[in-house]
Formats: sequence, C-alpha cells, structure tokens
Amino acid sequence: MSTASRTPRIVSRITSRLPVTVDRTVKRLAVLSLIGQIVLVVTGGAVRLTASGLGCPTWPRCTDGSLVNTPEMGIHGFIEFGNRLLTFALAAVAVMMLVYLWKLRKERRDLFLLAFGLLASIPVQAIIGGITVLTGLNPWVVGLHFLVSMALVVLATLLVNRAYGRTGKARTAELAALPGVARPVMNAVALFSAVAVCLGVIVTGAGPHAGDADAPRNDLDWDLFSHIHAVPAYLVTAGALFGLFLVLRGRIAGPFRTAVFLLLGVTLLQAVIGFTQYYNGIPALLVGAHMLGAALLMGATTNAADLARFSPTGLTQSNRVVK
Repeated sequence: MSTASRTPRIVSRITSRLPVTVDRTVKRLAVLSLIGQIVLVVTGGAVRLTASGLGCPTWPRCTDGSLVNTPEMGIHGFIEFGNRLLTFALAAVAVMMLVYLWKLRKERRDLFLLAFGLLASIPVQAIIGGITVLTGLNPWVVGLHFLVSMALVVLATLLVNRAYGRTGKARTAELAALPGVARPVMNAVALFSAVAVCLGVIVTGAGPHAGDADAPRNDLDWDLFSHIHAVPAYLVTAGALFGLFLVLRGRIAGPFRTAVFLLLGVTLLQAVIGFTQYYNGIPALLVGAHMLGAALLMGATTNAADLARFSPTGLTQSNRVVK
C-alpha cells in the first residue's frame, strides 16, 4: 500500500477518536492555555528585570551562528531564550486545542475561534519580540509586546469560561440573577483595568527597568505618570467594592459571587504592591509581582464582566440565590 493511500486512513483514524462534546481534555487545555499566557507575562518580566532583554542579541536566531543560546552568553542568554521557547509550548497547546475541537468547530464555533486566535497570536508575538530586539528594546515596542500578552490573557479567560459552560451561547451553568446595574459596573471595571494596564506600560517605559543597561527610555515624567496610572486603579477598586456590596446585599451565590471576591482580592493585592514599590525605589522583585498582578487583574475583570454579561438581570427576593 502506498504512502498516499495510507494517509487518509491515518487521518480518519485520528479524527474518529476526537471528542464530539466538550470533554475533560478540552477543559484542561483551556486552563493550561490561560496558565501559560500568565506564565509568559512572568517570564517576559524576568527578561526585563534581570537586564536580559538582549540576552539573545538577534532574531529569529539567538545569535548570528546559533538558533539557541550558548554557554558563553551566560544566564542572560538562558533567560531570554527560555522566554522565547515558552511561546512554542503555548503554540503546541493551541494546536492541540484546535485538534480536539475539530469535530466541534461548527457546533462550538466560539471555542474554535478563541483557540484559533490564541494560535494566530504566536507568530504576531514572535514578530513583535523580534522588532523589540532589533530596535534595541525600544520602550514603546516593549510595551506593545506586553499589551498583546494582556489581550491574550483576556482571550484565554474567555476560552476557559466557554469551555466550562459558564458563559456564551452554549452556557450550561446556572447563574444567579443580578441587579441591572451589575453589568455596566463590571464592564466599566474591565475598561478601567485595561486603561490602568496601558498607563502602567508608559510608567514602566519611563522607569529604570529597561531590560538592558543601554536600552532607551521614553523620557516621560515617571512620577507624574505614576499618579495618572493610579486614577483608573482607584476606579477599579471602587467598582470591585461596589460589586461586593451588590453580592452581599443581594445574597448572590454561584460563579459571580466567586468572581467578585477574586476581583477584589487581586485588586487590593495590586494596590499594596503598587504603593510598596513606589515608596521603596521600585525594586525589581516587586515590579515583577506587579506584572503578574496585572495579568491576574485582566483575567479577574474579564471573568467578572463576562459572567455579568450572561447572568439574568432583575434580581428579586425569590431568585437571589442559585438553587
């Protein structure tokens, strides 16, 4: 039998084993994708905060003569190449997700498109990363690299919610009814979180952690933009506290209650880290923690807004708590 004739049989044998419902593997891949995107933010922060931004001084190779880092490059080359290598792991997860969703690509088009978007982002991130290196860590390009990662955390959060049937047209989870004001408040919190992250990128571009001793800065007033950056952060905190008030007053149970508590916890943690780093000379470790917090905040605000969007409205005395 020729290779050409065997190929369709092999493909058919593989596709016959693919799930026709959203099974445990699909859910696990969705969670793994979200974790991977957050870890990528952390490793990207490690690259900058250890001055390893040019640990691999060229792109797409690590050096002119080597695709990978070499022993002569030391720890900086290892850190930078490790961050690059993680994108391949994320690509593998995205490919596996698309494969497992192949039979569901029409029925669960929402999942398929989100997974495809995460996969399509890999070459985009790689190109931006290459431009970052080739421009000597231009702070605006570095900031764009980070913002794309934040957008991918949002997509991965939506993927998890859809995979678990918490939100979307194929929702299977029972959600508590919410007051009509909950939806616009959570949308505003998500918007202010995005604004805070964008302003945080500007603050970082003006600060001392450039990723390399010779990397340029954006020459903006770091202290001024730190205070501007705090304004939407205050609004996020106010929105999270108002969400807590709605949950407690309405005795709302279920996923939205958990989402609000998670949002408030992450928001307060970010505030503590932000104030501590501001008044202690911006130590690298706290900056890294703040970057991790930013990723967690984007995930938490997306989750809360997504749940509010798909929760029924019109809270009454009889439907406050999910049975």
